[in-house]
Amino acid sequence: MSRIGKAPIEIPEGVTVKVQGRTVAVSGKLGEADLVLPSILRAEQEGKTLRVTRQAENKRARSLHGLYARLISNMVTGVSRGFEKKLEVVGVGYRMEMDGRTLVLQLGFSHPVRYEPMEGIEISLEGKSIIVIKGIDRQKVGETAARIRRYRPPEPYKGKGIRYVGEYIKRKAGKSIA
Repeated sequence: MSRIGKAPIEIPEGVTVKVQGRTVAVSGKLGEADLVLPSILRAEQEGKTLRVTRQAENKRARSLHGLYARLISNMVTGVSRGFEKKLEVVGVGYRMEMDGRTLVLQLGFSHPVRYEPMEGIEISLEGKSIIVIKGIDRQKVGETAARIRRYRPPEPYKGKGIRYVGEYIKRKAGKSIA
């Protein structure tokens, strides 16, 4: 049995979970999310815990067991605490600002880059060089951060670009004159 899948999912205070057939609906102070389980899995609520069990012992059921248990766990965490990613913009002349919900980046191109976040994602700025991405869906938060980073990934010679806060960029030596 999957070690991740068999671990019970704790439901914190302020979060309600409703299991109706194959649909698991989670709601909390930050919002609500739902997930439809495949037919070979079933969710069972026991008081303040939720457990995902599988109906079959084939390879597909075993592979999906842990995945759907963590997806439900991430939904519970998302509606109670939310998820957050921080990006750091490094480079001379690189600027950013918010225009309503749209993030406007000046990254050395001949034009400003405008990024409109997807539904359920909130972007804010900290100081002059930090972009904060928040939301209740872990996948959407990570995907938004990756898309913004893709506009100008950090380069290895000067370290300029958009990187995750705390990300280590392995630096290369420039040309040497011998």
